[in-house]
Amino acid sequence: MNEPILIVEGITDKKHIKKMLAQPLEIICTYGTLGLERLDELIYEYDLDHRNVYILVDEDYSGYRLREQFREELPHAVHLYTSKTYREVAATPEPELARMLAGYRFRIKPVYMM
Repeated sequence: MNEPILIVEGITDKKHIKKMLAQPLEIICTYGTLGLERLDELIYEYDLDHRNVYILVDEDYSGYRLREQFREELPHAVHLYTSKTYREVAATPEPELARMLAGYRFRIKPVYMM
């Protein structure tokens, strides 16, 4: 498989994660739920059928709906979860999010691993 890719809902989530990473990683935003046509475009555009795909979305209704869409279309994707306490990826404290990402072998800058 090609380089891994992380799928998040919004640009704030992307920025929150990107600053912690000590590795290049392509992060794409869905900007909420996707129509089937747009999902198919993403799969084709990023060759998601042949990549290690990670999904990290908010713990809310739109996040659940998005996960279901990806489970259907990309059954090989790995779903990452933030704590239901924080509900949103962007609201998750950096050390907690960093530990979770490190647990999936993403390289994290040491300053975030306290």
